Amino acid sequence: MGSHAPVPPSAEPTVTYSSGRLDSLDSTTTTVGPPDFRLLHFNDVYHLDASSAEPVGGISRFMTAVNEYRNHERYQGPELVTLFSGDVFNPSLESSVTKGSHMVPILNKIGTQCACVGNHDLDFGVQQFRHLTSKCAFPWLLANVLDPALGDNVPIGNAGLTHMITTSNGLKIGLLGLGEREWLETINALPPNLIYRSATDVAKELVPQLRAQGADLIVALTHMREPNDHKLARQMAPGEIDIILGGHDHFYAHSLINGTHVLRSGSDFKNLSYLEVRRRRPASPGDPAQGQQPKWDVDIWRRDIYSSIACDPATDQLVDKLTSKLKKSLEKPIGFTAAPLDARFTTVRLRESNIGNFVCDIMRLHYHADMAIMAAGTIRGDQIYPPGPIRVKDVTDCFPFEDPVVVIKVKGSAVWQALENGVSLYPALEGRFPQVSNIKFTFDPQRPPGKRVTSVHVVGVGENNGPIDLDRVYTMATRGYMARGKDGYSSLLVQSEGGECEEIVSEENGILISMLLRQYFMALKALDKWAFWGAEGDRH
Repeated sequence: MGSHAPVPPSAEPTVTYSSGRLDSLDSTTTTVGPPDFRLLHFNDVYHLDASSAEPVGGISRFMTAVNEYRNHERYQGPELVTLFSGDVFNPSLESSVTKGSHMVPILNKIGTQCACVGNHDLDFGVQQFRHLTSKCAFPWLLANVLDPALGDNVPIGNAGLTHMITTSNGLKIGLLGLGEREWLETINALPPNLIYRSATDVAKELVPQLRAQGADLIVALTHMREPNDHKLARQMAPGEIDIILGGHDHFYAHSLINGTHVLRSGSDFKNLSYLEVRRRRPASPGDPAQGQQPKWDVDIWRRDIYSSIACDPATDQLVDKLTSKLKKSLEKPIGFTAAPLDARFTTVRLRESNIGNFVCDIMRLHYHADMAIMAAGTIRGDQIYPPGPIRVKDVTDCFPFEDPVVVIKVKGSAVWQALENGVSLYPALEGRFPQVSNIKFTFDPQRPPGKRVTSVHVVGVGENNGPIDLDRVYTMATRGYMARGKDGYSSLLVQSEGGECEEIVSEENGILISMLLRQYFMALKALDKWAFWGAEGDRH
């Protein structure tokens, strides 16, 4: 008997939140008429192609779902409003070549009507961000990160403060964009003298202005971690913001806090949210609610983009046009793995991983360093790479960043501090979590941040692989990004940036991680040892 491929899970929408207005939780059939407002939300999208694991995502199937919500007779009411919460221009394989320009036609095709600036949208600098957004058919917002060089109260990159959308049935939707202070530290190059303002303070100023301009409903587009979105909802007056649509996190979540719906919609074209909003009318003409700001009943569906969803031919053609020059060379195998390589965010940002060990070992061995530390956010694949050939595309997709590996001299005490920083936000899926080579360490997440690391050993350096010598100076291979103190790694800051670490190999002379991996596999191929690597390389 032949084997059958597993049937993918149902691609039907699932209910995230029900207001009770609908007749059935698994349909949009209703006896109260079409909604007053229809909304589609997505955030943090990087890769155009589908992945190997369900939900596979991919822009083509994602576009099929978008078209369904926009055009299918099942979804009645006003025209669909599509909103995006940031992170699209980087990182990906394509963006390492296009500097994000290939994503502009994609966002426009989706029908995006407003976006919040994400941290990765600034990875190629503010000038490139301004160029890209000038080609977008919609505005970008970020009201609480200001650049005084552009004028008074002007956001970075000339983004907007607020925006008003008037729906096809005349409803006015007031939008504002908000970011968090933490991700400013993760951006390689920012203008000097930026002013960060509290998201809550800015919202308390702008929401009344939007109401005064006639906004019927207020939506905050944010690029902040979920706790900061929750904080914003708690600190505003009840229902002052109707909906917070978040980004930055790569998971799907919903909360109702202080009368405000707080929603984030997954990532990477693998998920989206569809919302229907209906005016909550007073029970009778004499109801005291008459004359007050209208309240709203909100119904929310989650849609996961499974392989059972058909691809959209027009989108396939667009993607082919945008990426055809890259694809042929990128599909070539350069190596082989006998074991699955786990690059999922839920692995690399929480624990030791084989891909983290592998890459850190290569960094260390290439430069003959004592150790290597790499922030887990370096690993962008967010999938398991199965046993078999490794393509150029796999390497550059998983490691798209442009800052090279550097080598620094660092005291043992600074190594300890770096590890403390790496686990300081655990168990949040933060990119600062450390992947290491030649370091063994333990930590206790029940202890306060800054005091969590309980032991550190440096393997093969000193006597008997003993505990780290806090006064000894070690050589460390790491990312240039981390040697600039980004993501909280201030203890690794090099002297040229005002720190204490001496550079042995600078960014100017360093090699990209993706290139190190390609060189490694090319060397194995020359030695006819694709499926084997030496004993020294298996020390983690």
